[in-house]
Amino acid sequence: MRNKLSILPQYLVPQHTLSSLAGWLSECRWKWFKNWQINHLIKRYGVDLNAALQTDINDYPTFNSFFTRLLKPELRPIVQEINALASPVDGNISQVGHINDNQLFQAKGFHFSLEELLGNSSYSAPFREGDFATIYLSPKDYHRVHMPYTGTLRETVFIPGKLFSVNQKTVRTVPHLFARNERLICIFDTAFGPMAVILVGAMLVGSINTVWNEQPYAANNVISQSYPAQGETSITLTRGAELGHFKMGSTAIILFPKDKVTWTPTLQEGSPLQMGELIGNIFLS
Repeated sequence: MRNKLSILPQYLVPQHTLSSLAGWLSECRWKWFKNWQINHLIKRYGVDLNAALQTDINDYPTFNSFFTRLLKPELRPIVQEINALASPVDGNISQVGHINDNQLFQAKGFHFSLEELLGNSSYSAPFREGDFATIYLSPKDYHRVHMPYTGTLRETVFIPGKLFSVNQKTVRTVPHLFARNERLICIFDTAFGPMAVILVGAMLVGSINTVWNEQPYAANNVISQSYPAQGETSITLTRGAELGHFKMGSTAIILFPKDKVTWTPTLQEGSPLQMGELIGNIFLS
Protein backbone atom coordinates (compact mmCIF):
# COMPACT_ATOMS: atom_id res chain seq x y z
CA MET A 1 0.00 0.00 0.00
CA ARG A 2 2.86 2.40 0.82
CA ASN A 3 4.37 1.92 -2.65
CA LYS A 4 1.01 2.56 -4.30
CA LEU A 5 0.57 5.81 -2.40
CA SER A 6 4.10 6.96 -3.15
CA ILE A 7 3.70 6.57 -6.92
CA LEU A 8 0.16 8.05 -7.00
CA PRO A 9 1.53 11.50 -8.00
CA GLN A 10 2.94 9.94 -11.19
CA TYR A 11 -0.63 9.23 -12.31
CA LEU A 12 -1.72 12.78 -11.55
CA VAL A 13 1.10 14.99 -12.84
CA PRO A 14 1.44 16.03 -16.51
CA GLN A 15 4.21 13.55 -17.31
CA HIS A 16 5.14 14.84 -20.76
CA THR A 17 5.07 18.49 -19.71
CA LEU A 18 7.37 17.82 -16.77
CA SER A 19 9.68 15.76 -18.98
CA SER A 20 9.81 18.54 -21.57
CA LEU A 21 10.65 21.05 -18.85
CA ALA A 22 13.39 18.77 -17.52
CA GLY A 23 14.74 18.43 -21.05
CA TRP A 24 14.83 22.21 -21.47
CA LEU A 25 16.62 22.72 -18.15
CA SER A 26 19.10 19.98 -19.05
CA GLU A 27 20.08 21.91 -22.18
CA CYS A 28 20.62 25.18 -20.30
CA ARG A 29 24.06 26.67 -21.05
CA TRP A 30 24.32 28.95 -18.03
CA LYS A 31 27.64 27.77 -16.67
CA TRP A 32 26.80 28.17 -12.99
CA PHE A 33 23.47 26.37 -13.41
CA LYS A 34 24.67 23.44 -15.51
CA ASN A 35 27.69 22.98 -13.20
CA TRP A 36 25.35 22.96 -10.20
CA GLN A 37 23.22 20.29 -11.91
CA ILE A 38 26.28 18.17 -12.71
CA ASN A 39 27.77 18.46 -9.22
CA HIS A 40 24.40 17.62 -7.66
CA LEU A 41 24.15 14.46 -9.79
CA ILE A 42 27.73 13.42 -8.94
CA LYS A 43 27.21 13.86 -5.19
CA ARG A 44 23.71 12.42 -4.95
CA TYR A 45 24.32 9.28 -7.01
CA GLY A 46 28.05 8.74 -6.59
CA VAL A 47 28.98 9.17 -10.26
CA ASP A 48 32.53 8.02 -11.00
CA LEU A 49 33.86 11.05 -12.85
CA ASN A 50 37.27 9.40 -13.34
CA ALA A 51 35.66 6.88 -15.70
CA ALA A 52 34.56 9.64 -18.07
CA LEU A 53 36.56 10.50 -21.16
CA GLN A 54 36.38 14.15 -20.07
CA THR A 55 36.92 14.50 -16.33
CA ASP A 56 36.52 18.28 -16.03
CA ILE A 57 32.86 19.30 -15.72
CA ASN A 58 33.70 22.65 -17.31
CA ASP A 59 34.27 20.79 -20.59
CA TYR A 60 30.57 19.90 -20.76
CA PRO A 61 28.44 22.70 -22.26
CA THR A 62 25.17 21.37 -20.78
CA PHE A 63 23.92 18.93 -18.17
CA ASN A 64 22.73 16.61 -20.95
CA SER A 65 26.19 16.53 -22.50
CA PHE A 66 27.50 15.30 -19.15
CA PHE A 67 24.63 12.87 -18.66
CA THR A 68 25.38 11.26 -22.04
CA ARG A 69 29.15 11.46 -21.45
CA LEU A 70 31.55 9.07 -23.13
CA LEU A 71 33.65 6.72 -21.01
CA LYS A 72 37.30 5.83 -21.37
CA PRO A 73 37.04 2.97 -23.91
CA GLU A 74 39.55 0.78 -22.10
CA LEU A 75 37.16 0.61 -19.14
CA ARG A 76 34.47 -1.16 -21.19
CA PRO A 77 36.12 -3.99 -23.16
CA ILE A 78 33.74 -5.93 -25.43
CA VAL A 79 33.60 -9.73 -25.15
CA GLN A 80 35.32 -11.25 -28.18
CA GLU A 81 34.08 -14.86 -28.43
CA ILE A 82 32.09 -15.33 -31.64
CA ASN A 83 28.95 -16.55 -29.86
CA ALA A 84 29.18 -14.16 -26.89
CA LEU A 85 26.32 -11.82 -26.04
CA ALA A 86 27.43 -8.45 -24.65
CA SER A 87 25.56 -6.30 -22.18
CA PRO A 88 24.16 -3.35 -24.16
CA VAL A 89 24.36 -0.92 -21.23
CA ASP A 90 25.68 -0.14 -17.79
CA GLY A 91 22.91 -0.84 -15.32
CA ASN A 92 21.22 -3.47 -13.19
CA ILE A 93 19.18 -6.47 -14.24
CA SER A 94 15.51 -5.81 -13.59
CA GLN A 95 14.47 -9.24 -14.89
CA VAL A 96 15.99 -11.88 -17.14
CA GLY A 97 14.68 -15.19 -18.41
CA HIS A 98 12.28 -17.02 -20.66
CA ILE A 99 9.17 -15.64 -22.36
CA ASN A 100 6.52 -18.06 -21.09
CA ASP A 101 3.13 -18.22 -22.83
CA ASN A 102 3.91 -14.95 -24.60
CA GLN A 103 4.40 -13.19 -21.24
CA LEU A 104 7.41 -11.28 -19.90
CA PHE A 105 7.91 -11.12 -16.14
CA GLN A 106 7.95 -7.55 -14.82
CA ALA A 107 7.93 -8.03 -11.04
CA LYS A 108 6.13 -10.14 -8.46
CA GLY A 109 2.49 -10.25 -9.47
CA PHE A 110 3.03 -8.44 -12.77
CA HIS A 111 3.52 -9.70 -16.32
CA PHE A 112 3.03 -8.07 -19.72
CA SER A 113 2.68 -9.59 -23.17
CA LEU A 114 4.91 -9.40 -26.21
CA GLU A 115 2.02 -7.93 -28.21
CA GLU A 116 1.57 -5.16 -25.64
CA LEU A 117 5.27 -4.38 -25.65
CA LEU A 118 5.82 -4.48 -29.41
CA GLY A 119 2.40 -3.18 -30.40
CA ASN A 120 1.78 -5.72 -33.16
CA SER A 121 1.46 -9.52 -33.32
CA SER A 122 3.61 -9.66 -36.46
CA TYR A 123 6.51 -8.08 -34.56
CA SER A 124 6.05 -10.36 -31.57
CA ALA A 125 5.73 -13.68 -33.44
CA PRO A 126 9.50 -14.32 -33.89
CA PHE A 127 10.10 -13.90 -30.14
CA ARG A 128 7.35 -16.13 -28.74
CA GLU A 129 8.76 -18.60 -26.21
CA GLY A 130 12.10 -16.84 -26.62
CA ASP A 131 14.22 -15.04 -24.04
CA PHE A 132 14.46 -11.51 -22.70
CA ALA A 133 16.47 -9.28 -20.41
CA THR A 134 15.27 -6.00 -18.90
CA ILE A 135 18.06 -3.70 -17.70
CA TYR A 136 17.53 -0.56 -15.62
CA LEU A 137 19.82 2.45 -16.06
CA SER A 138 19.97 4.57 -12.92
CA PRO A 139 20.90 8.27 -13.02
CA LYS A 140 24.52 7.47 -12.12
CA ASP A 141 25.02 5.07 -15.02
CA TYR A 142 26.61 5.55 -18.42
CA HIS A 143 23.62 6.25 -20.68
CA ARG A 144 24.66 5.10 -24.11
CA VAL A 145 23.13 1.91 -25.51
CA HIS A 146 25.27 -0.52 -27.51
CA MET A 147 24.71 -3.61 -29.63
CA PRO A 148 24.51 -6.94 -27.79
CA TYR A 149 25.46 -8.71 -31.02
CA THR A 150 26.23 -7.72 -34.62
CA GLY A 151 23.09 -7.03 -36.63
CA THR A 152 21.60 -5.17 -39.59
CA LEU A 153 18.76 -2.82 -38.79
CA ARG A 154 15.52 -3.97 -40.39
CA GLU A 155 12.89 -1.74 -38.80
CA THR A 156 12.23 0.77 -36.04
CA VAL A 157 8.87 1.34 -34.39
CA PHE A 158 8.26 4.33 -32.14
CA ILE A 159 5.26 3.87 -29.83
CA PRO A 160 4.09 6.92 -27.84
CA GLY A 161 2.86 6.35 -24.32
CA LYS A 162 3.11 7.26 -20.67
CA LEU A 163 6.29 8.33 -18.91
CA PHE A 164 6.14 6.57 -15.56
CA SER A 165 9.40 6.29 -13.68
CA VAL A 166 11.13 2.93 -14.24
CA ASN A 167 12.82 2.58 -10.84
CA GLN A 168 12.19 -0.62 -8.91
CA LYS A 169 9.47 0.87 -6.70
CA THR A 170 7.41 1.84 -9.75
CA VAL A 171 8.16 -1.42 -11.59
CA ARG A 172 6.71 -3.32 -8.62
CA THR A 173 3.61 -1.14 -8.48
CA VAL A 174 2.45 -0.08 -11.97
CA PRO A 175 0.95 -2.95 -14.03
CA HIS A 176 2.22 -3.42 -17.62
CA LEU A 177 4.68 -0.56 -17.05
CA PHE A 178 7.05 -1.18 -19.97
CA ALA A 179 4.15 -1.73 -22.36
CA ARG A 180 2.57 1.57 -21.27
CA ASN A 181 5.60 3.85 -21.46
CA GLU A 182 6.89 5.55 -24.59
CA ARG A 183 9.42 3.34 -26.36
CA LEU A 184 11.50 2.81 -29.47
CA ILE A 185 11.70 -0.74 -30.83
CA CYS A 186 14.73 -1.56 -33.00
CA ILE A 187 14.60 -4.88 -34.84
CA PHE A 188 17.84 -6.28 -36.24
CA ASP A 189 18.63 -9.27 -38.45
CA THR A 190 21.56 -11.26 -37.08
CA ALA A 191 23.45 -14.50 -37.77
CA PHE A 192 21.05 -16.33 -35.43
CA GLY A 193 17.79 -14.64 -36.48
CA PRO A 194 15.93 -11.51 -35.35
CA MET A 195 16.96 -9.50 -32.29
CA ALA A 196 15.03 -6.62 -30.74
CA VAL A 197 16.55 -3.81 -28.69
CA ILE A 198 13.90 -1.66 -27.03
CA LEU A 199 14.62 1.73 -25.49
CA VAL A 200 11.94 2.60 -22.94
CA GLY A 201 11.32 6.22 -22.02
CA ALA A 202 10.52 7.36 -18.50
CA MET A 203 9.64 10.31 -16.30
CA LEU A 204 12.02 13.24 -16.96
CA VAL A 205 13.72 11.47 -19.88
CA GLY A 206 14.57 14.29 -22.26
CA SER A 207 14.61 12.11 -25.35
CA ILE A 208 15.53 8.82 -26.98
CA ASN A 209 18.20 9.18 -29.66
CA THR A 210 19.85 6.79 -32.15
CA VAL A 211 23.07 6.99 -34.14
CA TRP A 212 21.22 6.75 -37.46
CA ASN A 213 18.67 9.49 -36.74
CA GLU A 214 19.84 13.00 -35.86
CA GLN A 215 16.47 13.96 -34.40
CA PRO A 216 15.17 12.54 -31.10
CA TYR A 217 12.12 10.28 -31.38
CA ALA A 218 8.90 12.02 -30.36
CA ALA A 219 5.39 11.82 -31.78
CA ASN A 220 1.76 11.37 -30.82
CA ASN A 221 1.26 8.36 -33.05
CA VAL A 222 3.04 5.11 -33.91
CA ILE A 223 5.81 5.61 -36.46
CA SER A 224 7.38 2.68 -38.32
CA GLN A 225 10.47 2.93 -40.51
CA SER A 226 11.95 0.13 -42.63
CA TYR A 227 15.60 -0.05 -43.66
CA PRO A 228 17.30 -1.86 -46.57
CA ALA A 229 19.15 -5.10 -45.85
CA GLN A 230 21.94 -4.27 -48.31
CA GLY A 231 23.44 -1.32 -50.14
CA GLU A 232 24.91 2.02 -49.18
CA THR A 233 21.96 3.00 -47.02
CA SER A 234 21.82 -0.22 -45.00
CA ILE A 235 22.79 0.04 -41.33
CA THR A 236 24.91 -2.74 -39.83
CA LEU A 237 26.25 -2.30 -36.31
CA THR A 238 28.84 -4.62 -34.82
CA ARG A 239 28.68 -6.05 -31.31
CA GLY A 240 29.58 -3.27 -28.89
CA ALA A 241 28.91 -0.46 -31.37
CA GLU A 242 26.83 2.43 -30.09
CA LEU A 243 23.15 2.23 -30.99
CA GLY A 244 21.76 5.30 -29.23
CA HIS A 245 21.42 7.07 -25.91
CA PHE A 246 18.98 8.31 -23.30
CA LYS A 247 18.86 11.81 -21.93
CA MET A 248 18.10 10.96 -18.28
CA GLY A 249 17.67 7.45 -16.89
CA SER A 250 15.56 4.66 -18.30
CA THR A 251 15.42 0.99 -19.33
CA ALA A 252 16.57 -1.21 -22.19
CA ILE A 253 14.91 -4.52 -23.07
CA ILE A 254 16.48 -7.10 -25.40
CA LEU A 255 14.54 -9.95 -27.03
CA PHE A 256 15.71 -13.15 -28.69
CA PRO A 257 13.97 -16.03 -30.51
CA LYS A 258 13.27 -19.42 -28.98
CA ASP A 259 16.26 -21.63 -28.14
CA LYS A 260 18.87 -19.09 -29.24
CA VAL A 261 20.24 -17.78 -25.94
CA THR A 262 21.74 -19.25 -22.79
CA TRP A 263 22.06 -16.62 -20.09
CA THR A 264 25.10 -16.41 -17.86
CA PRO A 265 24.04 -18.39 -14.72
CA THR A 266 24.99 -15.60 -12.30
CA LEU A 267 22.49 -13.14 -13.83
CA GLN A 268 19.53 -12.44 -11.57
CA GLU A 269 17.33 -9.57 -10.45
CA GLY A 270 19.56 -6.75 -9.23
CA SER A 271 22.77 -8.00 -10.86
CA PRO A 272 25.00 -5.04 -11.81
CA LEU A 273 26.24 -4.93 -15.40
CA GLN A 274 28.82 -3.02 -17.37
CA MET A 275 28.43 -2.45 -21.08
CA GLY A 276 30.36 -5.03 -23.10
CA GLU A 277 30.57 -7.75 -20.47
CA LEU A 278 29.38 -11.29 -21.13
CA ILE A 279 25.70 -11.85 -20.32
CA GLY A 280 25.06 -15.02 -22.35
CA ASN A 281 25.87 -17.14 -25.34
CA ILE A 282 24.17 -17.43 -28.72
CA PHE A 283 23.47 -20.67 -30.57
CA LEU A 284 24.55 -19.96 -34.13
CA SER A 285 23.70 -23.32 -35.73
